[in-house]
Amino acid sequence: MKKNMGSTDRIIRIAIAVLIAILYFTNTINGTLALVLGTFAIIFVLTSFISLCPLYFPFGFSTLKKK
Repeated sequence: MKKNMGSTDRIIRIAIAVLIAILYFTNTINGTLALVLGTFAIIFVLTSFISLCPLYFPFGFSTLKKK
């Protein structure tokens, strides 16, 4: 599959994942909310490393800069 995420998008996703991790480890979030946000954080990190967001394809969206 083609990459569809630019560097700014990847940085924002990783920053959000780090923020969620900080909130979890400082016990600011817990329970079901922590599980849901933790799942999103893992998905954000994985999609950032592969530069591919499957949800962008149906909408024809891409944050990757054109050359």
